[in-house]
Amino acid sequence: MNSVILRIAARHLTLMLLLASVILLLRGHNAPGGGFIGGLLAASAVALRAMACGVDDARRLLRFDPRTLINGGLLVALSSGLPALFSDQPFMTGMWIVPELPLIGALPLGTPLWFDLGVYFAVIGFTLTIFFTLAEAPGEKQT
Repeated sequence: MNSVILRIAARHLTLMLLLASVILLLRGHNAPGGGFIGGLLAASAVALRAMACGVDDARRLLRFDPRTLINGGLLVALSSGLPALFSDQPFMTGMWIVPELPLIGALPLGTPLWFDLGVYFAVIGFTLTIFFTLAEAPGEKQT
């Protein structure tokens, strides 16, 4: 699309949508974690940027090939189950550590957050792979 208003709005909305996606990742949709919904929101932010400024600009914003995000996300999600195996627990059992940080206090970190982080990146990669493929289809490319 060749709209100045859309381009300016997309540049500002992209940052806000990415920030909201990180909040959803950490807080969750209906509690524990929101890796899937956060990933969808982040992918929609990049897709909005692609529609307004072009796919090349969106790829520069992303900095990684979406397929790399899929592979990395799946690897991170699967690795979240490994600490339980080393503790004689069933695979994917939630394990927690609670470090004491100076200004924050007790910060519970667990394998469910690690799993959600993997899902977050896999969803971004999968969604943007589909979007970029459709946007760059022969005969459909716009300037």
